[in-house]
Order: sequence, then structure tokens, then C-alpha cells
Amino acid sequence: MSTLRAPALLSIAAIALAGCGSSSGSSGSASGATTGAGGAAPASRTPAPANGAAAAKRTPAAANGVNPNVPESLPPGDIPDTIAYVPYAVPGAGYTLSTPEGWSRSNRGATVTWTDKLNTVTIAAVPARGSVTVASVKRQVAGRLASSVKGFKLQSVSAVTRKAGPAIRTAYLGYSKPDPVTGKFGLLAIERYDFTHKGRDVTLTLSAPDGSDNVDPWNKITNSLTFTR
Repeated sequence: MSTLRAPALLSIAAIALAGCGSSSGSSGSASGATTGAGGAAPASRTPAPANGAAAAKRTPAAANGVNPNVPESLPPGDIPDTIAYVPYAVPGAGYTLSTPEGWSRSNRGATVTWTDKLNTVTIAAVPARGSVTVASVKRQVAGRLASSVKGFKLQSVSAVTRKAGPAIRTAYLGYSKPDPVTGKFGLLAIERYDFTHKGRDVTLTLSAPDGSDNVDPWNKITNSLTFTR
């Protein structure tokens, strides 16, 4: 009886040891899938979004700090009080106008323009279509300006008197032309004077960066208009 029981006991022990080894290997494999070296959880292989990805979602204007719909602050365009004024007889027009010395001048048909940085003075004449009044300017001129001047905002329309005679003064705001390099543009303060003389409407327009102190210089320019015929 004893010789028969020993092999049986050995067989049972071998089966038990084999079962323990299999369990340990399975457990170790599962543990290795969820832990890394030192028992710590491994880092995720999915990278977090880089800052560059968020920046790529920005519009080019926002990335450059320029909003294409909002005007930038322009440097003041104050005309020095000490500057000299030079008279200019517009060829064939029958009137003379004095503008600051040193400003560049361009002629295009019946239109003459003087510029210095963002300051501009323009004079032009067309055949009159009737008397120019505050009511006619509000009804006709303001509408044309609103459709042709970006950022147009009417401030006032009033009757004034200059040395050349009565005129209608229209004050408004509008955007400057965008800078060809940066694309930036600013807000301009603009005054338009409409004179009627011997069947012609003579329009004198002055503009400068909004906030410029040009009250006296603009009075000098508008008062310098003289009709020679």
C-alpha cells in the first residue's frame, strides 16, 4: 500500500506546482501592461496639443496684432505755427490758394492736391448745378461721401463766411488709405468747403489725423482762396 501512495503524492505535488507557475506568469504579464519601471504608470503616447497648434488657429491679423476693421492711432498732424504759406495760381481756374511751404503738389486736370505726410489739401471745380446750401449738402453731398469714404461719420454741416465769400462747411471723419506695407490705417478729421462762384462749384477739402490741432492753419488756408475772375 505505501509503495503505491508515494507516486501518487508526487504527481499531485507536480500538478500543484505547475498551476502556481502558470498563475504567477499570468499575473506578471497583466501587471507589466499597466505599470512601468519602478511600478509607475507609463506616460501616455498621445502628445498634448502644442502651443503652436493654438497659434495656428488664430487669424493672421490677430497674430500680427493688427485688426483690419479697427483704425490705428496716427501721429499728430499739427501744422507748425511758424510755417510760411506760398500762394499758387491754379492754371486756367481763375483762383489762387496759399498752402504751407514745402508740401508736395500734384495736378490732375482741374484738381490740385498738396500733401505732407498725412495732411492733405485738395481744391477742385465743377459746373454749378444750382446754389449750394446746408440743406442741399445734407441731402446730396453727405450721401455721396458716405458711399465713397470708408468709415464716414458726419459731424456737422454749417454756413460760414471766408474772404472769398460764403461757403458751406461740412465736417466729418473718415479712414485714411491703408499703409501699403503694414496694412494699418487711421482716422482722419476732414473739412470740406463748397463755394459757388460765377457758375462753378469750387470745393476745398482739408484733412489731417483726428486730434490734430489745425484750427488756425486751416483758417489761413481757407481764407487765402481768392477768385481772380
